[in-house]
Order: sequence, then structure tokens, then C-alpha cells
Amino acid sequence: MKPLLMHADREFDQYGVFRDLMYRYRRPDEKPQLPVHQQTMMEDLALHTVLDAMAGKDEFLFEVAREAMLSGLQNGIGTIVYRQEVLKDCLKNPDVIHQLYRLAVEAIEQTRRQWWSLSSAFPSSLLYDAIGMLEVLSGLLRKVRAVAEEQGGRFESKAFTTMFAMVRHELSEEYLSTVEKYLAELKFRKGVLLSAELGESNESRNLTLRKPGEKRQNWLERVFSKRPPGYTFHLAERDQTGGKILSDMRHRGISRVAIALAQSADHVLGFFTMLRTELAFYVGCLNLHTRLTAKGEPVCIPTPILAGEHRQHFRGLYDVSLSLHKEGRVIGNSAVADRKSLVIITGANQGGKSCFLRSVGLAQIMMQCGMFVGAESFTGELCHALFTHYKREEDATMKSGKLDEELARLNGIVDRIVPNSMLLNESFAATNEREGSEIARQVVSALLEKRTKVFFVTHLYKFARTFFEMKADAALFFACRKRSGRDTDVPAARRRAI
Repeated sequence: MKPLLMHADREFDQYGVFRDLMYRYRRPDEKPQLPVHQQTMMEDLALHTVLDAMAGKDEFLFEVAREAMLSGLQNGIGTIVYRQEVLKDCLKNPDVIHQLYRLAVEAIEQTRRQWWSLSSAFPSSLLYDAIGMLEVLSGLLRKVRAVAEEQGGRFESKAFTTMFAMVRHELSEEYLSTVEKYLAELKFRKGVLLSAELGESNESRNLTLRKPGEKRQNWLERVFSKRPPGYTFHLAERDQTGGKILSDMRHRGISRVAIALAQSADHVLGFFTMLRTELAFYVGCLNLHTRLTAKGEPVCIPTPILAGEHRQHFRGLYDVSLSLHKEGRVIGNSAVADRKSLVIITGANQGGKSCFLRSVGLAQIMMQCGMFVGAESFTGELCHALFTHYKREEDATMKSGKLDEELARLNGIVDRIVPNSMLLNESFAATNEREGSEIARQVVSALLEKRTKVFFVTHLYKFARTFFEMKADAALFFACRKRSGRDTDVPAARRRAI
């Protein structure tokens, strides 16, 4: 048995070559590389809040979602769209997804008790434990097939239609019945039939397991039938040496079958393990979707654009992490930032600048990992790397000043930046207007030359004014104003000329 969701086997090419639910072009067992600055990014964008909502106190869901989101910047448009199609099916059929996920979890939990014994040195123990695992797993495979037959027609994505077609083809009733029949025979309730040859010193060699005759006789036939010529011997009750020799012959005779069956059990369990891992990402998406839509927050499937196209526009974009913390809805922002490589955000304290910056970063990560986005609509170009440079508390050890600390962190970002990156910056407030504006101008100018898209939160009027005069066509300017009443902490941005 092979984990057919994961690999494109040649004999099943008629069903398509894409076997898994998350990766269209690469094998799912290839470990994705996570950004070295993942901890900083999670802290600045409040990713823990989003991941907690996806996981619902399930550590496995949390880890799968974390890896998917942090590695999403490596995805191309093909993978993103592929996952989006799967996600649409999941949103239309959440009950089926949860049912499949529970079956995968049940398979892993029920076989976990026997897992350790599959490494047993005794072939008999290995064989019987593998049989026990396969009996459990074959019953669960039958349930997976039932889901495919009953619910498969409700799915439209390439991944699910391929998976359900493969399950119906491979896990037919005839096949599963045959498996159960063989498992019953391999319990050897009537003993083990072996053939052997005599070697030097009459030592047995080439022990081979044989299939017993199919014909079953009643007791009269067994008594009066003509017995085949042969020799029979019986061990004395206290012949421990003879018993040990026979036991050793039995172990040697069934060892190959035991190993093959253990490998089969491991393979089928691998199928359920990968099914659980891939479905976990979408179960997390469903959990988050339920939390947001229950509050009346809008969500949308974003439109990804090739990196370097300089296209980004959105309507009703809001900070998902903020929404998860608040009881009511938050107010989103709308903008058309096509052909813009620099977005400067100014405004009063507590006006929502940081929330807006975070909403952009979260939307970018959620889009590139194949999720929905917290907005009424969202179109954005892909970025090859995303960096956050938020202000920090002053160094308590007094090893450096606040400005030195900001510049040191920014230097580390610049060393890792690549073309078509995105930087979310909230810094350079630790010095005077003139010095801070000049540092910011030089840094941002260099980043723009390296094709880096910059979102910059600042109070530095001179810096903002300089770029308005220099690069008005390539820059977009926001002013965030403080709201009164219940919307005090809600980002409310509007475009303006500075």
C-alpha cells in the first residue's frame, strides 16, 4: 500500500500527476526552509494570535499552520492557486474535511500502541503486530473509501477529484476483502507449512513458507482419505532442544513475510500520517474562517500577481490579529497601490499606523501560503522575502542606544534582502528630525534601487516631504487619524498629499 496522495505513480497516470493537497510541483516530504528571522516576524505581525485561532489548542495543528505560513514566501503562483482551489472545496464541505481528518487521527492513535513492536527481533511478534495494525488500518481505509464514494461528487479541485478517484480505484471492496482474507490466513491458526532442504550436517536451509492446500475435508474424509507418503515425527513433551530448533525454523520460514507485512503496515500508516498533515493546514484554515465570519468579518480569496509587476490594491483590509482580540468588528482600509514601490504612513499616535502595517504583512503571508485574506478583496504581487523592522524597547543592559540598536537590526535585514522583497518598517524615531530623516532617506533610496517594496511608518515630516517631492509617482502616502469611541484602536487610513 502506498500513500497515494503524495506521489505520482506511473500506473495511475490516468488520474493526473498531482497527488497531494498542498504541493503541486514538489514532494511534500521535502522539508521547506523557514526564514531565519521567523521569530521576529511572528512577534511583529502577531502571528501567534492567528496560529492559536487556527489550532484551537491543538499543538499539531499549530505546528503545521506555522510551517505553512512561514514557508509560504517560497511558493509560486501555481502552488498558491492550487491550494486556493483546495481551500474553496474545504470551505464548501467542512464536514467532510473534518471527517477525513478524524479518520487520519484515529488511524495514528489506534496504531501508536503497536508501533514500537514493529522493530521486534522476533519474526512471529513482528508478523502478528503487523497483522493487528493492518486489520485496524484496513477498516479505516474502508471508511475513507465510503467518504470518497458518497461525498466525492461535491468536490471540484484537481487535488480532491484526483484523490477520490484514486481511492475508489485502489480501495475497491474486492481489494479490501482480499486483504482481510490474507491477513486471516497469515495468522496460521492451523500451523505453518514450510519446505526446506538439507544442507551440510543435515542442517536445514532454504526454508520457504508454503501456502496450505485450499481443499477442506470433513472429519470422515480426514480419517478415511489416503494419506500422502511422507515422514512424521513428534517431539517429546520435555524436548526443549527440539522445540527450540522447530521454533527457530518457524521464525526463519516466516521472517520474509513478517518483514514484508511490517513494511506494508508502515506504508499504510504513512498514508494516514501524510493525509493528517496535509488536511491539518486546511482544518486550521476552517477554524480561523469560522472565528472571523462568526463576527461578520469579511474574508476573500486573494489574487496573486507575479513578483515585479508592481500591482497591489485592496478593499476593506483589516488586521486579523486585532480582530481576534476584539469583541466587535474592526474597520478596514482600502487603497490602490499599483505601480507603487513605497508606501509612507503618517498620523497621530494610536491612530492605527501599526495595525495597518500589520494587516499588510499578514495579508501577504496568508496569500502566499494559499489561505484566504482578511479583506473584502485583495490583489497583490508576490514577494520573495518579507522583513519587519519595528521599534523595540531600549536596551536594558545599556550596551547600545536605541538608534544603534535599530541600525544594527536593519543592517542584518539588508544583508539578507533579495530583489522583490518587502520591508515593513517602523523606526528611526529615536533621534532628531533632521538626522532621522536623512538616515531614513538614504536607507529607503537604497532599498528601492534593489527592487524592494517598502511600507514605512514615520513621524518624520521632512523625510515624507522629501519623497513626496522626489518620487511622487512611485510613492503612496497615508495619514492615519485617531477614531473616537469604540473605534479608538481601529486603523482608519486615507490617502492624502503631504
